[in-house]
Amino acid sequence: MLLNSTLIKNGTVVSSAGRIQADVLIESGKIVKVAPNIKDTATQTIDASGLFVIPGALDPHVHFRDPGQPHKEDLHSGSMACAAGGVTGFFDMPNNEPSITTSELMAEKKKTAASKCVVNYNFFIGATASNVAEMNSIKNICGIKVFMGCSTGGLLVDKEEDLEKIFSVGTHVIAVHAEDNSILHENEKKFEKSSIQFEDHPKIRDENAAITATKRAVRLALKYQRRLHIMHVTTAEEVEFLRAYRDNPLISAEVCPQHLFLTAPDIYKKIKGFAKMNPPIRDSRHAPVLWEGLKDGTLKWIATDHAPHTKEEKSRPYGDCPSGMPGVETSMALMLDQVNQGRCTLEQVVLWMCENPVKYYSVVNKGKIESGFDADITLVDLNLKKSVSGKDMFTKVKWSPYEGMNLQGWPVKTIVGGQVVFENGKINESVRGSEIEIQSS
Repeated sequence: MLLNSTLIKNGTVVSSAGRIQADVLIESGKIVKVAPNIKDTATQTIDASGLFVIPGALDPHVHFRDPGQPHKEDLHSGSMACAAGGVTGFFDMPNNEPSITTSELMAEKKKTAASKCVVNYNFFIGATASNVAEMNSIKNICGIKVFMGCSTGGLLVDKEEDLEKIFSVGTHVIAVHAEDNSILHENEKKFEKSSIQFEDHPKIRDENAAITATKRAVRLALKYQRRLHIMHVTTAEEVEFLRAYRDNPLISAEVCPQHLFLTAPDIYKKIKGFAKMNPPIRDSRHAPVLWEGLKDGTLKWIATDHAPHTKEEKSRPYGDCPSGMPGVETSMALMLDQVNQGRCTLEQVVLWMCENPVKYYSVVNKGKIESGFDADITLVDLNLKKSVSGKDMFTKVKWSPYEGMNLQGWPVKTIVGGQVVFENGKINESVRGSEIEIQSS
């Protein structure tokens, strides 16, 4: 018998290239064999009959509020939400309290993660006008986050000379929140602050703000030949512009489920402040184009921008209501439901949620179910039907913009480093993930 081993039997292994009937043998946190009818005896055997065996998803865009706002989320609760959602790794944003802009703060955050996280992790450093040298000196981070427009937290870089400094030096991926700050302020002046309604949010943070910033970021990336990632694309205009760079290795872009599934103004009328996020939920003309961009490779992957706030905070009037919504726990189920509806294939979901984030962020040893790769694996049941229920979630805020939505297809077992961390609706809180290794450029 192999020590510290797990054998997954009778499942269907899926990659973007297709699916095969195969068993998967894991030893000491690594996949050691993928083949039909493996005869080895393992410490534990998992019967995956009727289930699909996929690489664990990587969500490269979350806000777990740790340090600074643990009442909303912390690295422990956020990582449990990941596990329940079939996500075995995450990249967390730097707009904490304090913002993660120095090597000391980054080291402390990684130390906290090592003690708290039940899935794998890495972190973005926050860009400012004055920390360019320091952030480029930090090893093994997933990238540099640039907020080109004001959002939650105190990080903002919108002056041309400061952006030039960031793009001109270093090798880390630059990931941008692409909204033009001057346009946001000009749009806001058109409204009396006391009378702004939630339905006005997409008018303030309009399509012009998004496409202007996206074009600016691409221009700088091309000028300095710097690897650029556009986060949470929301507009048809951005997709059409970015399509010209679909095959350019310097440029990538993502889309969030909420911009595929929720539309204005209906969602603002229905759940008001719970729908407020940056960039905003937009009207119905955009989602079909976002889907097209995802399918043709203009948008490379799905990320959630999981950004939780409490029910009390989200129930406040527009000016006092923070922007953001949870999503890491429902992203895979939403996409599996689309597989059942025939809108996409399971192979495409694996590409968008498991393989491409790993590929474009140069993650080492993840994203595939092959011998030698880390045993980060999710088992999904395409037949399982459940409705979304905030009270049953592991995120601290206990709400979802998809509350009550009936979905078919859910992750049912999540394995991190060869250890089962989620099954039967429960988390094994003794499991600890590892820092995700990024290949040096």
